Amino acid sequence: MWVCLPPIPDILPGTASGIARWGHAELMRGRRVHYALIVALWLAALSGCSISSVHSSASDRSLRMSPGVHVVKRGDTLFSIAWQQGLDYQTVAVWNGIRPPYVIYPGQKVRLYPPNRTARPTVPPATSTRSPQAASAPGVASAKPMPTPGADIPVQWQWPATGPILRTFDGDSSGKKGIGIGGTHGNQVRAAAAGRVVYAGSGLVGYGRLIILKHNDTYLSAYGHNRDLLVREGDEVRAGQVIAAMGSTGTNRIQLHFEIRRNGKPVDPLRYLPRR
Repeated sequence: MWVCLPPIPDILPGTASGIARWGHAELMRGRRVHYALIVALWLAALSGCSISSVHSSASDRSLRMSPGVHVVKRGDTLFSIAWQQGLDYQTVAVWNGIRPPYVIYPGQKVRLYPPNRTARPTVPPATSTRSPQAASAPGVASAKPMPTPGADIPVQWQWPATGPILRTFDGDSSGKKGIGIGGTHGNQVRAAAAGRVVYAGSGLVGYGRLIILKHNDTYLSAYGHNRDLLVREGDEVRAGQVIAAMGSTGTNRIQLHFEIRRNGKPVDPLRYLPRR
């Protein structure tokens, strides 16, 4: 960086006053050069930071916008990732070469389509006998794998709440696919069938505090917008057991969002629940 300095005036060094003026001029010139160097270094550092920030932002944006790829966050499970994408977690595990007990880690990239394709197809889900584990800190193994109920056990469904139906199933909607059941804050939310808790948290956007139960290798059920979660991942629950308190987390009114999924795909709960 070039800095233009004013010319030094003619000085008569042979006199005392000339020597004094000469010393003052040298001091001022030294200060100007010092300040110029500080400004140059500051500008260079600022430029480097800007370039680094741009590259970092572009890299993060590219990572977030990669089609068909999910970057694992702390608290994610392979199951919750597949649920939000409308996929079967066992199929996603096969696509990514993830074996039981399906341990995943924060920062890991999970492909949401087969390795030999560029778009998500519709494929029959695979079957497995284990549930995916929550993402933990890198290098730290998740809890021991949990066996799931057998595929041959029939599911006996019952209503998870007693309130009125606020919203029916719409298979063509782009949002959550289930039914809405009304009530008041704190109303009991019960397991619609016996099963195992494979997700309990608030990491899925739009569901609020959510519980997902696995009933067998075919059927799953979900309970969203709860005020309180009364069970944890890995818990075995009985049909009719109170698992949550109704609330309005993630929505604008008090309700239970209830879903049933068959092989990872949403189905109309009213076709499975007994008539009232």
